[in-house]
Amino acid sequence: MVTVKPFKGLRPPKEIADKVACLPYDVMNSEEAAKMAEGKECSLLHITRAEIDCPAGTDIHSETVYNKAVENFKKAQDKGWLVQDTKPCYYVYAQTMDGRTQYGIVGAASCKDYENGIIKKHELTRPDKEEDRMVLTRYLKANIEPVFFSYKAVPEIDAIVKNIIATKPEYDFVAEDGFGHTLWVVDDPKTVAEIEHLFATKVEASYVADGHHRTAAAGRIGAEFAAKNPNHTGRENYNFFMAVHFPDNQLKIIDYNRVVKDLNGLSEQEFVSKLGECMTVEKIGAQIYKPSRLHEFGMYLGGNWYKLTAKQGTYNDADPIGVLDVTILSNNVLDKILDIKDLRRSTRIDFVGGIRGLGELKKRVDSGEMKVAFAMFPVSMKQLTDIADSGNIMPPKTTWFEPKLRSGLFIKRVDNDMAY
Repeated sequence: MVTVKPFKGLRPPKEIADKVACLPYDVMNSEEAAKMAEGKECSLLHITRAEIDCPAGTDIHSETVYNKAVENFKKAQDKGWLVQDTKPCYYVYAQTMDGRTQYGIVGAASCKDYENGIIKKHELTRPDKEEDRMVLTRYLKANIEPVFFSYKAVPEIDAIVKNIIATKPEYDFVAEDGFGHTLWVVDDPKTVAEIEHLFATKVEASYVADGHHRTAAAGRIGAEFAAKNPNHTGRENYNFFMAVHFPDNQLKIIDYNRVVKDLNGLSEQEFVSKLGECMTVEKIGAQIYKPSRLHEFGMYLGGNWYKLTAKQGTYNDADPIGVLDVTILSNNVLDKILDIKDLRRSTRIDFVGGIRGLGELKKRVDSGEMKVAFAMFPVSMKQLTDIADSGNIMPPKTTWFEPKLRSGLFIKRVDNDMAY
């Protein structure tokens, strides 16, 4: 069963919560981060992307940047932009997008649960990205940004959350992207005990939805701190890391699309002809075509949109990986026709989150940067949990969750000796 503990959150006063809060570090580059932080001295970007306060050209993985992050983290606490709660709490964090709201419980997940496979993953991680977040945690001695978890919905937990959100929230604001963010502090001892008990008795597993690198880094940093502590018991603060836990029935995965730079030496006509061997190809014309069901794809090529439907026999619906549209496209088109065999390393392919809209695919092809684009039908939460439960790994760039968790609304320290 799952361990989710309360913790003493380090967070901003309500008056400046919207100014401290920012998008997660990995959805922007340094230039974009600097622009987002303009005029916001208290923005968490000064910690998560501390290179924006370093001389131009500074290596983002250098000691200079990590030391600047430590300096800025201390400054934020000294200035009162981040203040630690005096007792362990849970937090209910609501995100609203396009009229739909999802409610997550912010708590401390267990490094041991990750080690033992109770926290389940569906993606591989890159060692360099793991290392970066691990080093930052080591320097700051804090989980500076949360990870995004899901769990199979539990009615008793839903009922507690329903009661909590009927009260006045601590934070309630709409960010610059139009998405709403609301936070309730849960510090009533009885409610805290109920939440902890329900996770420990009703939730068999949690699933990493977004934040595989941060989760892996948290697991590694916990092991590192444990190895250095001769009196390690397993109850120390570093054995737990910050995560937002959302019930699976409230989450929606959106499409994660592909754009390719060339046709592997084929003409457009030759490429379309080869597609016909594995797909039913229907030319739509200038109107954007968005897939409406599994095994259906949109394609933009040469100023026209096409509807592609995978032919029977080209996929395996009994295989949790083989049934995925990203697998079908990768195996039958990207690999066999375009000779793109490693999605993680190939420089001929790029990935576009559905939040940008299919017009972004058209734009990148029309500009000449890319030659062809593929619009995907999104995977479901059931597909994600089925794959994680089976111990399998999804192909790269399969899931895109929106809205993203805002960083800075809560931080968890890992350097004190508070025993759980």
